[in-house]
Amino acid sequence: MSSTTTTNKPTSSADGVAWNLGDLYASLDDPRLDQDLTEAHERAKRFEAEYRGKIDQPNGPSAELLLAAVTELESLSEQMDRPAIYAMLVHSAKTDDPKHGALLVRTREKRTEINKHLIFFDLEWIKIDDTISAKLLADPALAKYRHYLEQKRVWKPHYLSEAEEKILDEKSNTGRAAFVRLFDETVSSMRFDFVLNAKTESLSLQQILAKLYDPDRAVRAAGAAGITEGLKANARLLTFILNTVVQDHRSDCNLRKHSDVMAPRHLANEIDGKVVEALLTATERHHGTVQRYYRLKGKLLGLEQLYDYDRYAPLFSDQTAIDWPTARKIVQESYSAFSPKAGEIIQKFFDKKWIDAELRQGKRGGAFSASAVPSAHPYILMSYTDKLRDVMTLAHELGHGLHQYLSRGVGYLQCDTPLTTAETASVFGEMLTFRRLQQLYPEPRTRLAMLCGKIEDSFATVFRQVVLTRFEQAVHRARHEEGELATDRLNDLWMQANQPMHGDVVKMTDGYAWWWSYIGHFVHVPFYCYAYSFGELLVLALVKKYEQEGEAFVPKYLDMLAAGGSQAPHRLVGQLGVDVNDPGFWELGLQLLGDMVAEAEKLAAKL
Repeated sequence: MSSTTTTNKPTSSADGVAWNLGDLYASLDDPRLDQDLTEAHERAKRFEAEYRGKIDQPNGPSAELLLAAVTELESLSEQMDRPAIYAMLVHSAKTDDPKHGALLVRTREKRTEINKHLIFFDLEWIKIDDTISAKLLADPALAKYRHYLEQKRVWKPHYLSEAEEKILDEKSNTGRAAFVRLFDETVSSMRFDFVLNAKTESLSLQQILAKLYDPDRAVRAAGAAGITEGLKANARLLTFILNTVVQDHRSDCNLRKHSDVMAPRHLANEIDGKVVEALLTATERHHGTVQRYYRLKGKLLGLEQLYDYDRYAPLFSDQTAIDWPTARKIVQESYSAFSPKAGEIIQKFFDKKWIDAELRQGKRGGAFSASAVPSAHPYILMSYTDKLRDVMTLAHELGHGLHQYLSRGVGYLQCDTPLTTAETASVFGEMLTFRRLQQLYPEPRTRLAMLCGKIEDSFATVFRQVVLTRFEQAVHRARHEEGELATDRLNDLWMQANQPMHGDVVKMTDGYAWWWSYIGHFVHVPFYCYAYSFGELLVLALVKKYEQEGEAFVPKYLDMLAAGGSQAPHRLVGQLGVDVNDPGFWELGLQLLGDMVAEAEKLAAKL
């Protein structure tokens, strides 16, 4: 039987939904782009001439001088970063355009050159005696930047000399950053053969991953096989990239005298490593909840044995697609019902074209909301494929967008939050949208399908992210103890990390061993993944608070988002009555997930 190969042009109801980056720059040729880089460079040189040697004084600087320095640093930092942020967005939207890659490199290199004149400031600030710095931080004049300045001093043991810091900053463009770009461009350009009924389609990663959500098991199996073969074909490069960035991270940790490879992530997240380990182990104690759910799903699907490619199968084959206009309406209404103010902000993203949702060859995989700069606004990238899960992705990224939009008021240096609270608004937005969907589709069969979809999303956000973290820990440990790791060794570590969560309920196929290789978090940000688990369980607690307090909760919640990273995470959520340092906190969220599985079992029994 003959086989034909076709290359599909990506298409969905979101065709034409592309962002307008004009609030950053009009185009790649906008003269303002080079003007900002040039002006920021001149400002940085003036900053160095003005403040070098005036921060690290025997009695410290005056509060007024320090305030003036930080205020100028914030303004010129935004100006020097703006071109690089624009270049990152342009490149993410279409990684296979050489002009986009060239702009990305040029703006990053120029930013590094500018930053050489600013590195001294942090180094002088951390050298100040603790008693003197405490007095300065207590001064009302510095109240706005207190947390920013406090956090800089937390890194005091890990800074190198100014000359060394400059070298590391400059070499990063041809080191780690280069490998991150290589990974993104490789994965974005990969093609996967989807072979079914003697017909072969050449698909992007996003297109073939969508096959795993098809009601037809043959389609799911063919999609999984295509993913595996595509990853195998690129395994040598992807293995080398992961080995390289893992070793680079350890080298950096050694140079900066971090106690272990997760320590810098904990510092950046403003969380104690013991709290993170408590989160990981608490989650693992509830693997039985995951296996209990998949037993239910197997029965509902009529399958004696679930395989990895069955996990996201829809319960019913007649689930309707949700087009972009409908998704927009549902998500808009969800946020507006919670808070008219939040709804107005969400509407801006649609009306002002701050979202890029169409399918496009060369587009970076996954989804994100980039905070950009306070003088502009956030931008969202995703790939909308008309599935229910895409509605939840839209709600998720708009939660990030709401958070980032509100936090612009605290300024560029503190608007971004640590990863531990960065997922709070996004997951909360998902919950608002999920409840809206349940209201719109009250029929028991549909409610069960939506509930199961939400359970699976929560499992992916809590349990799977712990699996990814355990895999990452194992890779870093093995790379250190064994040297460069072969693909087969990485495959083994991946399967070992996944097995406890799935038990004997979901059988992992041999091909699944290769699927670590397309996950960008391992390359982009070491040990990012546990923040997803943290965020999901935190939101489950906040949802309970909202249920208890009603409208009184809303302004406190929006105030928390508006604070951005200007306070420590535990203090911010503590104002809402949540103690993330209490071990029982994790159990509360995990038990709520168990309750959702119980509800699904009850609904299933009524069908």
